[in-house]
Amino acid sequence: MVSSPLVESRALAVLRQNPIPALRQLAIEETDEKVVIQGSVTSYYLKQLAQEALMPVLDGRALVNRVAVVRD
Repeated sequence: MVSSPLVESRALAVLRQNPIPALRQLAIEETDEKVVIQGSVTSYYLKQLAQEALMPVLDGRALVNRVAVVRD
């Protein structure tokens, strides 16, 4: 079951309003049980920042971090 649009917009807004451009490009998929973050970044630090940015809006759901670290 998909979460309410209000909760979804909060999680998506967290990334879209982030000052780091790489984080604004990541995708979010949400259900009532989990939030999945997907995409790619250039460092493990950015992967961790993306995860930490979403923690306040999980509302008890699990966070699945599927962000890949891709180096040039």
